[in-house]
Amino acid sequence: MSSGTTELAWFKSSYSGSEGDSCVEVAIAEQAVHVRDSKDVSRPAFAVSREGWGRFVRFASER
Repeated sequence: MSSGTTELAWFKSSYSGSEGDSCVEVAIAEQAVHVRDSKDVSRPAFAVSREGWGRFVRFASER
């Protein structure tokens, strides 16, 4: 993971609520979607391809 993840525009889903419990944040970059724990942003983030993220979102929205 590159140290450049701090410059990314991180956001949470509007479904996450205002309490901040059990949420992830994502940041969309040109080559990847970065994911991190919103409760502890000091922990390492991970990245998936934009195509992989799209498949995950489609799968999750079907549930």
